[in-house]
Amino acid sequence: MPAAKKKTTTANASPERRRELLNTAAEIFAAHGYNATTVRRIADEAGMLAGSLYYHFDSKESMLDEILSSFLTELWDGYGAVLAAGLGPRETIEALVTESFREIDRHRAAVAIYQKESRHLAAQPRFGYLTDSQRKFEKAWLGTLERGVAAGVFRADLDIRLTYRFVRDTVWVAASWYRPGGQHSPEEIARQYLSMVLDGIAVRV
Repeated sequence: MPAAKKKTTTANASPERRRELLNTAAEIFAAHGYNATTVRRIADEAGMLAGSLYYHFDSKESMLDEILSSFLTELWDGYGAVLAAGLGPRETIEALVTESFREIDRHRAAVAIYQKESRHLAAQPRFGYLTDSQRKFEKAWLGTLERGVAAGVFRADLDIRLTYRFVRDTVWVAASWYRPGGQHSPEEIARQYLSMVLDGIAVRV
């Protein structure tokens, strides 16, 4: 995970205002793309002058960095608790999927940005932690699926890597349509997804 970074913001900057600005920037990055988004556009959406934005952040890149690193830190706090709980493979998959939907609920725009931008951002030294996180993510899911096959919980003929990609993409693409406060809670959506996925890969009794 990303190491703690020294913030280059003014000491008197309001934490609440910073969060508002980050939320505004995240929504614009998610909707229009990072490269197409200007500091002026973020400032306009936030109702401030472009120069005033630098009171809180030294660059557009710093804003994106904080959005992504905050999301991934929280994601791995949740995933770490699941992986440390000593659950069986099926229960681990269920908990990881549920935690993923909770993160989409809390950080929908950040998830959308990660999906669209991480591949090219990871080539930049500042965003190298995106590659580290992806490897860690893959290891957690593949390891759980492999453990399930070995334990006879999942089918012996399961293509582990294909299954991982299917579950990963099926879950995270929800950030493109999910809106917090909608008809279904993150936990309810997770239950529906898990019912569809696990009925296809669990051993039938």
